[in-house]
Amino acid sequence: MRKFIDIGCVGCHDGVGIGGDKFAKFGVVEDYWKETGSKDPDKGRADVTKSDADLYVFKVPSLRNVAKTGPYFHDGSVAELPKTVRVMAKVQLGADLTDKDVEAITAFLGALTQPVPAHYSALTPFPDDAAKK
Repeated sequence: MRKFIDIGCVGCHDGVGIGGDKFAKFGVVEDYWKETGSKDPDKGRADVTKSDADLYVFKVPSLRNVAKTGPYFHDGSVAELPKTVRVMAKVQLGADLTDKDVEAITAFLGALTQPVPAHYSALTPFPDDAAKK
């Protein structure tokens, strides 16, 4: 938890749900899709609001049960939690974490885990463009 706080993760992931109650830009320091490997970057709330101020703005997720609810990010582009931690630190905070830092934060996130609710279902991947035609 100390590393999570010191790195700055609590700037967005705070409160009872450790996030989940606000919107924030994804990719404050660097373009998120360069680190996640997303092939078609989602414009976030801007697609709905048509406001440039909402470009790449997404809901900050709650981190409760995050260790069991992958894949991660709005597009499911990252499967592993440690990689997700590394990506978030880099694109949101400009921090290149050591393996020890990633391990510490991932351990903290694991401590936020309870049994997954019976009604939870993982995201179904979207069909690729070829399958739509």
